Amino acid sequence: MSKPLAGLRVLELARILAGPWAGQILADLGADVIKVERKGPGDDTRAWGPPFVEGTDGKPIGSAYFHSANRGKRSIEVDFDTEEGKRIIRKLAARSDILIENFKVGGLAKFGLDYKSLAPENPRLIYCSVTGFGQTGPYAKRAGYDLMAQGMAGLMDITGMPDGPPVKVGGAVSDIFTGVYSTVGILAALAQRERTGKGAYVDTALVDSTVGILANNALNYLVSGKVPTRLGNAHANIVPYQEFPAADGHLIIASGNDSQFHKLCGVLGATEISGNPAYQDNVGRLTNRDKIIPELTAYTKKMKRDDLLAKLEAVGVPAGPINNIEQVFNDPQVIHRGMRIDMPSKAAKKGSIPGLRTPIVMDGVPQSSGRPSPLLGEHTEEILREIGEL
Repeated sequence: MSKPLAGLRVLELARILAGPWAGQILADLGADVIKVERKGPGDDTRAWGPPFVEGTDGKPIGSAYFHSANRGKRSIEVDFDTEEGKRIIRKLAARSDILIENFKVGGLAKFGLDYKSLAPENPRLIYCSVTGFGQTGPYAKRAGYDLMAQGMAGLMDITGMPDGPPVKVGGAVSDIFTGVYSTVGILAALAQRERTGKGAYVDTALVDSTVGILANNALNYLVSGKVPTRLGNAHANIVPYQEFPAADGHLIIASGNDSQFHKLCGVLGATEISGNPAYQDNVGRLTNRDKIIPELTAYTKKMKRDDLLAKLEAVGVPAGPINNIEQVFNDPQVIHRGMRIDMPSKAAKKGSIPGLRTPIVMDGVPQSSGRPSPLLGEHTEEILREIGEL
């Protein structure tokens, strides 16, 4: 079956995570993504290990980090500083539908590879610039990184325990969400191009994207004027909706409405909590968070985790375990959905390289390119031949 973006060409002048993440999504959806890498080390993340994927000769063929964001692409080594290198990239850009770059603001202008330089030659080009702070504003020229974005955008200040310091999210969510928002912008530009025949300039930023995912926390502040505080594993607007201790571990209970709350109390045998007039709706439970949570905890910690989970599932109360990453990949639902993929690789000692599929299923077909990340410069000759440079 033809993939949805089959026939589209993407030129990726990006490294690290946010830009390559967008490129990988497009590759999984069927686009031909050409990753341009500087001669020598290539993408910085190739060396960001251990762990490394081991090659057939026992030497590393890239870090796990690199392979997490570069599946399905072709790699060409180019020296940006030479006239030959600039000519090659311009040729590739002229043949591309989409260009993704994450240089500092204005960084590609000196090479004649910025949008203003390339658009006249290729007016249908969709050019996506990924930066820390965006193309405009007082911070535009600053370098930006995921940890900085999480801090500056307020995400860290609402993450962590109430009596502890601000904490970053365990994954690089600012980078990842910027990659996802970049993909959304690119796909919107493609739809617009169908109507107008013209390309577009897409400007995405780590801080913008992180502010954008503050969601209800942002609106809580904008509506009330009260600055949200860290709540640990609790929810700012729903009670009870958090982690609870059991006799042999911890679990998540996500009671999203009054009916689920009373069913929870029924499972726990907490009739006095269920019948308390102060707890009959979410407003009351939220107001009395400091009272109701200890009362519920006194019941949950008497029960074994898996027994409690089974009983909650039986009555339709959302609940779940807190898995480590090994447990995630042994979970029957994750296995069934095929979130782990293993792509055949002649270069890898084990004969394949593991990966995570892009979590999109279209017409029952999981979207994955089926090809591993490229070796540095693996497709240089092939691509040069395609553009008449060999």
